[in-house]
Amino acid sequence: MPSLKDLKIRINSVKSTQKITKAKKMVAASKLRRAQEAAEAARPYAEKMEKVLTGLGQAVADQPGASPLLVGTGKDDVELVVVGSSERGLCGAFNANIVKAAKAHINERLNAGKTIKILCVGKKGHTLLKRDFGEYIIDLKDLSSVKKIGFANAQPIAADILAMYERGEFDVATLFYSKFQSALVQIPTKQQLIPAPMPEVANDEEVADELGGAIYDYEPGEAEILEDLLPRNVAVQIYRGLLENAASEQGASMTAMDNATRNAGELIDKLTLVYNRTRQAVITSELIEIISGAEAL
Repeated sequence: MPSLKDLKIRINSVKSTQKITKAKKMVAASKLRRAQEAAEAARPYAEKMEKVLTGLGQAVADQPGASPLLVGTGKDDVELVVVGSSERGLCGAFNANIVKAAKAHINERLNAGKTIKILCVGKKGHTLLKRDFGEYIIDLKDLSSVKKIGFANAQPIAADILAMYERGEFDVATLFYSKFQSALVQIPTKQQLIPAPMPEVANDEEVADELGGAIYDYEPGEAEILEDLLPRNVAVQIYRGLLENAASEQGASMTAMDNATRNAGELIDKLTLVYNRTRQAVITSELIEIISGAEAL
């Protein structure tokens, strides 16, 4: 049985840990609202961008000279997997869930005989992936110095991916991130970046539905607009993934720290009970010794 001193030291240690987890929970809660608003504000723009590209892509996809960002290279032998994660821990299973989804996809592609290249955005995902897929990791984008995610943080990542694509280093690019739904629920999400995903539509009416109920004429022309929109779309979708990850991280962190704080409280109660019982046993033993000694005299 541990001594009273050992129990007291452990109780104080758990109390110190509880203070840290409680403070971390409050910090995550304060950051969550702003991160959630930023993620929700970016969704309509990103979704509308996809719809516009769908309408434009249907018009030019079959034309000669269509952009490779739209129609691809004609093969899918080499795939770039972009895995977004957090820079810090203490956020529950947030990073593990993203990496789990990415690993399943990577294993599926490797089993199909494809070549995989991994680009990590965030140190935690890199740490988890390098154990099993270290040989496939080509780069790590460290955003630990960024306090507030902005579009300027997504642009360099998109520029590097586009440059690799132009050099013919991969055929398909897929992004993994966690879509924020609530503080309790974050959904690991897979999204194809390159070539731009083109849903199958059968007629102009379905194209109109994709664009919100109208058919548009574009000036100067679909091909010219796509030349500018396709690279921008890559940056927009990466930016959206970063914002979703930021909100998901804070939600997961708040939930994890709340659970840790409550678990610490329960452990303190149990240790305090053991401490009091041990202390009572020591006092009783001392009293018995005193009474026994007095009777002997």
